[in-house]
Amino acid sequence: MRGAFGVAMDDGLKNMLAKVAAAVGYDVQHITRTVAYREIDRWLDSVDAHGFDALEISAGWKWRQRQWRSFTEMNWPEQDICKDIPDRQYDIVIADNVWEHLLYPYRATRNVHAMLRPGGWFVNITPFLIRYHPIPADCSRWTELGMKHLLEEGGFDPERVVTGSWGNAAAVKANFSRWARTGWQRQLPNDERFPVTVWAMAQKA
Repeated sequence: MRGAFGVAMDDGLKNMLAKVAAAVGYDVQHITRTVAYREIDRWLDSVDAHGFDALEISAGWKWRQRQWRSFTEMNWPEQDICKDIPDRQYDIVIADNVWEHLLYPYRATRNVHAMLRPGGWFVNITPFLIRYHPIPADCSRWTELGMKHLLEEGGFDPERVVTGSWGNAAAVKANFSRWARTGWQRQLPNDERFPVTVWAMAQKA
């Protein structure tokens, strides 16, 4: 595998380099995710999410690190959000850079709605101005307005949807040929003309 510094490495070396980077203040997180993660973490703190039963679709490293009442994964290809609905409901369902890869995102959104308890939340993070990346497919992009309408068609009340986005021209350019890291940057200005990442928090009535 390749680590943050673009060289092939095993997991042990990757973990060691990540620790060194953290010690010197170098942020190895993808720049496309930094602001979204910060804002969603802040929102989760505000809604006291540590008491939630959480499910993450195609789970990664980020959200399993938070304190939840319970944390469940729903991973493709064993489970397909476009057709599978678990036999239990959750307080929150998280999809972190997943929806752009789905062949049937509207169908999947309806399935998430069915998986939530009344008052539960769907957190969806997707890229917008980012290069094609078929893993295994790359199908869709949404602006904040487009995301709100996707969620409405999936059963969510648009009055209960909060959206956000972040990006700028430099971030768009930085991801043309590689997945840029946040690195030494501390100021991450937003230019609404260049949304790199879009996110939404939608509550089930």
